[in-house]
Amino acid sequence: MSRRCELTGKKANNAFAISHSHRRTKRLQHANLQDKRVWWPTGNRWVRLKLSTKAIKTLETKGIEAMAKEAGINLNHY
Repeated sequence: MSRRCELTGKKANNAFAISHSHRRTKRLQHANLQDKRVWWPTGNRWVRLKLSTKAIKTLETKGIEAMAKEAGINLNHY
């Protein structure tokens, strides 16, 4: 499975690691992903998702139904 948030689509960002002498080498800035169990009231069960911390905060206000609909995810498959 890829390192990508399942609701927002966040993924790694290309960046430079800059040393003290200012040499630049490529590196990746990964999204802060967490495995999270979220209660789905309509399905009356828990759903396990890989979410970024920003998505977890947004999930508390919007709800899982609205965010899954925006992302185009069918929660029955999770």
